[in-house]
Amino acid sequence: MLKEESVKYLFTRNSRDADIAIIEGVMGLYDGYGGRSLEGSTAHVSRIIGAPVILVINGEAMSLSAAALVKGFVDFDKSVNVKGVIINNISGEGHYKLLKEVIEENTGIAVLGYLKRMSNFTIEERHLGLVTSAEIVDLKEKVGILASQIKETVDMELLVKLASETCEIKVKDIAAKIKTVGKARIAVAKDKVFCFYYKDNLELLEMLGAELEYFSPMSDSSLPENIDGLYLGGGYPEIWAEYLQNNSSMKNDIKRLIESGLPTYAECGGMMYISDNIMDKEGREFEMVGIIPGKSRMTKSLKRFGYVFIKLTEDTILAKKGSEIRAHEFHYSETVMDDSVKSCFDVSKSKEALTAKSWSCGYKVHNLLAGYAHMHFWSNPVFAMGFVKSCVDFNMNKKRI
Repeated sequence: MLKEESVKYLFTRNSRDADIAIIEGVMGLYDGYGGRSLEGSTAHVSRIIGAPVILVINGEAMSLSAAALVKGFVDFDKSVNVKGVIINNISGEGHYKLLKEVIEENTGIAVLGYLKRMSNFTIEERHLGLVTSAEIVDLKEKVGILASQIKETVDMELLVKLASETCEIKVKDIAAKIKTVGKARIAVAKDKVFCFYYKDNLELLEMLGAELEYFSPMSDSSLPENIDGLYLGGGYPEIWAEYLQNNSSMKNDIKRLIESGLPTYAECGGMMYISDNIMDKEGREFEMVGIIPGKSRMTKSLKRFGYVFIKLTEDTILAKKGSEIRAHEFHYSETVMDDSVKSCFDVSKSKEALTAKSWSCGYKVHNLLAGYAHMHFWSNPVFAMGFVKSCVDFNMNKKRI
């Protein structure tokens, strides 16, 4: 979703006060954009920032095959700096010693330690990934126990030593062009329903002059006072639909303010929430805010998944017609809109296909923009600037009135 210079900048910005930075790899080490390319993979990111790679492998029911597995990852791309291995799901100390010996003898890669099989620490999954941290009551206790286990069975001194064996990366200050747009208070939905945000997006809004005020659409009775904008992120409104439906005062407040012209950006779950209603997998319907005339319904299969490019076909509160931004879609729902609602996004899997193999999304109502894709504002900061500018203008109009 980002240019390489943006990856470098955001990495150094977010790790500037840290002794060590850990980048969590998603999917497999070499699984990148489109499934056939290293672009966007963990391996690609490691090369961009010069980070050594620590493989975490599942050692269950393995012996010499573990060495073949590690050797395959090491030899697949010699430019990826694989420096160590941690073995997960180990049955006991004897099993670990065997795997450590065969891996180090046959690959030359250091084995840093292991985690034994701990079935009680499995985090449950649902249709969009793991159950979120806000819903796990004893999460801190579990993390504490895992931390103690890692201290016992992983060589942390060697891990820190390997992390320090990297070259300095040259970083362009891409934030130099980020100037304060003006002061504006933006309410951001944040609870166990609405929890999918890129933190970099929120920090960029603050860099531009926004003051973020967090609230819960599920448990608060109304929006924060004196706001100039509203940001409704993704999450699981379909799971908590009954609670959202029953919080009529919040729904009424949101509807009233959007209809009055409050600049509002809603993505994925946020878009579902401000539609007329949500239908769950059992066919039950729940009344939502009712700004967008349409219905969101859950399906039995994944509708869209992966990185996308968006081109605006209309002027919006974020940017002008023709502006482009990178984003990500991941949803099991589909939204059926009333014919009166026109789309304002051309969406495609690649920038080159925007005119050939694109689909429509993105909806404008009042001063609201809603769509399925999760935009990354750092792929085109103009969108964040536009949002804050719309909120500043709304504030100025309030004062004049």
